[in-house]
Amino acid sequence: MLKGFFNVPVPKNEPVLSYAPGSKEKAELKKTLSHLRSQVIDIPMYIGGEEIRTENKKPISPPHDHKHIIAHYHQGDAGHVELAINAALNAREDWENLSWEHRASIFLKAADLIAGPYRAKINAATMLGQSKNAYQAEIDSACELIDFLRFNVTYMTQIYEQQPGSSPNIWNRIEQRPLEGFVFALTPFNFTAISGNLPTAPAMMGNVVVWKPSRTQIYSAHVLIEIFREAGVPDGVINLVLVDGPTAGDTVLNHPDFAGIHFTGSTGVFHGIWKTIGANIAKYKTYPRIVGETGGKDFILAHKSANPKEVATAIVRGAFEYQGQKCSAASRSYIPDNLWPEIKKVLLEDLGNIKMGSPEDFTNFFNAVIDEKAFDKLAGFIDRAKEDPLIEIVAGGNYDKSKGYFIEPTILRTEDPNYVTMCEELFGPIMTIYVYKAENYDEAIYLVDNTSTYALTGAIFAKDRYVIEYTANKLKNAAGNFYINDKPTGAVVGQQPFGGARASGTNDKAGSMINLLRWVSPRTIKENFVPPTDFRYPFMEEA
Repeated sequence: MLKGFFNVPVPKNEPVLSYAPGSKEKAELKKTLSHLRSQVIDIPMYIGGEEIRTENKKPISPPHDHKHIIAHYHQGDAGHVELAINAALNAREDWENLSWEHRASIFLKAADLIAGPYRAKINAATMLGQSKNAYQAEIDSACELIDFLRFNVTYMTQIYEQQPGSSPNIWNRIEQRPLEGFVFALTPFNFTAISGNLPTAPAMMGNVVVWKPSRTQIYSAHVLIEIFREAGVPDGVINLVLVDGPTAGDTVLNHPDFAGIHFTGSTGVFHGIWKTIGANIAKYKTYPRIVGETGGKDFILAHKSANPKEVATAIVRGAFEYQGQKCSAASRSYIPDNLWPEIKKVLLEDLGNIKMGSPEDFTNFFNAVIDEKAFDKLAGFIDRAKEDPLIEIVAGGNYDKSKGYFIEPTILRTEDPNYVTMCEELFGPIMTIYVYKAENYDEAIYLVDNTSTYALTGAIFAKDRYVIEYTANKLKNAAGNFYINDKPTGAVVGQQPFGGARASGTNDKAGSMINLLRWVSPRTIKENFVPPTDFRYPFMEEA
């Protein structure tokens, strides 16, 4: 076997393609969309390199056209989860012993496959299966996932390079071992990139993985597993199971070889997982690593010195891109009364120009929410707001699920800063605004920091630099990703590592070395070149 200190390619953020009229990428994407829409594909589970099918087939439809079927997937049971765990454990030794540069090569190849021959397919699958417009799909399923893979390879090498100092006659070194057991990746619907990163980050560090994607993301997850297999991920290293959450959790979290979970999803589910792990702690061979990013009640706070149009644009983009279904999406804003009239004017103008409909029509900025359950929940909040005398419907407020799960971009203004939509995560296109007296800025800061249990993202707008510093200090624990004069969404791998604290998760920063360190267990090795041959120390001698 050849040996060497290998330098991996220097990562750069993948350029976002424009999909402008007449562009090659737009023509290819439209062709791929048409092709995928015209067929009904069969999606099996992938366990130990085998395609596993069952008698329990479930349909998949685009959220924006729920009567049209684009796939059926084979739903598994607890036995399939057990099979996936065994396949992972059987693959563990060979994968752990594979030289790190070969692991790196696999995931660098996966990045290049997504950047090239699979770009249109993964974007089209995300557009159809998750109702994302072309731009949102491009920055997610193509660019962000490519960045995760390339930057994580570099972070992996930097982790391996970190070594301790040594004394005379001593050589100290640290080796980074994968966790002893298997990792469970539980992934969300809203970002294909997250769904790709959660299983691959632990796998890159030599771990084996059981991966359960969200039911509403299975369509693009199927393309991801196709890419991973073509890139050369060995059989059993990443196993895709298509089961419901409780079935997966009951089997995985009771297994003695469970070594960690990489999670993005709801706070309630994460609380349940943590509680179960705690109750089962004596069953495990090791203390499991718990890495989770959950919800957010992300804020925009404007100071009286802010630019109204900048604030309004941040609200529209931050709250309504991808229908507000981002963990980072702005859903509560605190606006000073001196700026509100102008901000309201701009908001109404912008929302009046937003087109809503299928992402297959590229002129639509806004698409459908993910499923009927989400639709009904959001419609319920809107209906209650319409009946509340303290709430003004500034914009939107309409919804229709006859063809797709469409909810208009909706802006509420509340007289109560503790109104339910200022506190609870809605995960949809509803922004609630509280207008405060401009001279009561400290009160607004207090509300931002204390209204919600979450601390994921947040943005402040001000021109006064003293105010910016003051506010940043006051809100130091209110957001893991904090934005100054920008919307609170759009974190870029390698530039803004992502994650929050409080009820928003463990803040292990996806897209950074911090996250990859969670998937290794270091062993310190001390080698003595000249071992002592006498137990006595000099202090024991008398002159």
